[in-house]
Amino acid sequence: MKKSLLLLFIGLFVSVFAVACGTDDSETTEKEQNQEETNTEDESAEENSSITVSDIYGEQTFEEVPERIVVLEWVYAEDLLALGVQPVGMADIEGYQSWVNIEPELGENVEDVGTRQEPNLEAIHALNPDVIITSNSRHEAILDSLKDIAPTLAYNSYPEEGEGTQYEEMEATFKEMGKLVQKEEQADEILADLDQTYQDTEAEIANAGIENTDFVLSQAFSSENTPVIRLFKDNAMATEIMTNIGLDNAYQSEEFQLYGFDETSVESLQTAQDAHFFYIVQEDDNVFSDQLAGNPAWEELAFVKEDRTYRLPGDTWTFGGPLSAEVFANQIKEAILQEK
Repeated sequence: MKKSLLLLFIGLFVSVFAVACGTDDSETTEKEQNQEETNTEDESAEENSSITVSDIYGEQTFEEVPERIVVLEWVYAEDLLALGVQPVGMADIEGYQSWVNIEPELGENVEDVGTRQEPNLEAIHALNPDVIITSNSRHEAILDSLKDIAPTLAYNSYPEEGEGTQYEEMEATFKEMGKLVQKEEQADEILADLDQTYQDTEAEIANAGIENTDFVLSQAFSSENTPVIRLFKDNAMATEIMTNIGLDNAYQSEEFQLYGFDETSVESLQTAQDAHFFYIVQEDDNVFSDQLAGNPAWEELAFVKEDRTYRLPGDTWTFGGPLSAEVFANQIKEAILQEK
């Protein structure tokens, strides 16, 4: 009897111990699983909060939205302003304010960090930027020095042949700016509004009864008393804006030009003289009314004799971002409708 009771007690003890151990193991396993899930969630949240943007060198990731941004090319300042973001520093503020005619304006507290071609590295460093945005074509030689100061994004506004147009690059980079400052929806809305502006402008021009949609766009100036005439090609941003409002570029030439224009002479206009001629000159350097006045090569062109020449403001900006594109489209519309 005593032996039976002893065996019973031993059996009960072993059962209780086994249950207890099983409970401990189960609780431990459950805790470990919960901890793993928490860690996974934390890692996922961290990944979701990080920002990955692309430049010409690939992808870069930022753990949070950069607040202190230095821009070394005007177009990137314009992109930020369009998205409601003021940079802390910028190259050549005076030049920007002379040429870029957009709203909103650059803030008074934005620090000048030298010229676009030779920015002041010490001034940039003093601003303690979270990111620097620059043009690779201007600053490839100092890119490592810029990266020593802060993460640096480099873009190229002038794609090589076969790599897209200036306009396509403008849109793509603007979207990257939207990612960087976490305003992607706003960037998309701005581009959609721009497309709507093009449609409305094209309709206004058509409703005005202008059937001839051919154009030539020129920027001219004198160099050593000799007229220099730039004629814009199809890969130029300004030209694509004009085609977006329903016009057709009448100037064609075979060789690719990185910046989107040929520097040529008045004789090159012979093949496009049935078009509308839009030109940008400075008030004190109008080569068409000065050096070319009385020159048969100019005076006998059909668009001159038929008064289809349109002078654009001297500070017309043929580059830039989406806001500059809208300004330029409106300038073209106002010029071509001025006599209607």
